[in-house]
Amino acid sequence: MSASEPEYLTTGQGRRLAYRRTEGAGPTVVFLHGLRSDMEGTKALHLEDWARRAGRGFLRFDCSGHGLSEGAFEAGCIGAWAEDAAAVLTELTSGPLVLVGSSMGGWLALLMARVLPERLAGLVTIAAAPDFTEDGFWANFTDAQKADMVATGMVALPSDYGDPLIVTRRMIEDGRNQLVLRKPLALPFPTRFLQGTADADVDMSVALRLLDHAAGPDVRLTLVKGADHRFSEPGNLDAIVVAVEEVSSAAAAAGAAA
Repeated sequence: MSASEPEYLTTGQGRRLAYRRTEGAGPTVVFLHGLRSDMEGTKALHLEDWARRAGRGFLRFDCSGHGLSEGAFEAGCIGAWAEDAAAVLTELTSGPLVLVGSSMGGWLALLMARVLPERLAGLVTIAAAPDFTEDGFWANFTDAQKADMVATGMVALPSDYGDPLIVTRRMIEDGRNQLVLRKPLALPFPTRFLQGTADADVDMSVALRLLDHAAGPDVRLTLVKGADHRFSEPGNLDAIVVAVEEVSSAAAAAGAAA
């Protein structure tokens, strides 16, 4: 299969997801993209290039309603995208995993830490946005926007990344069943949170709240001065690779000592 043609997985829920896989040694690194992003972003491609050079297994995929996967974005929600991630991890990988979650993908990675903790050897998040449907969207809606959502089932928000962002009532209501900052969050494997200080979409306070809330023996937050939400400048990309290598080495050392 050529590099231009993705492979596809049909999940148990009937959603057809596009993915690209690089064979190599474990732990396999899996990239989880952000809201209205996809697996063709700078960070995912940079990690794939690193994985090929390092001989590491790597997987990237598009959640339903994103990128090359089937479905309408407006039909999706955090719970559905978490189901997508769980299906990809279960059906397409074996052995230990290092998850790399960007923005919404960070929330999904934290949900995977709950449902598949035995599979995770390490976790890296980039501008993680846990609970953003409640704390980012709903908490900041005006009374008029909340009334619109009740009346029409959706609100259109202006976006710096293209067309208005459609936030549906389903996304808000389902998001309340996926919150990770209101219940204990165990991360019993090496974990690195990366956050830019110039991020206009996810405030530094979110990263600090996540660091304070998460429980684990090896959890660290790195603040990168001047980095924005995309976290895609050369130095930012290098920091992601360093974090992936660090959690992989720490996991290997822990395994050897066990």
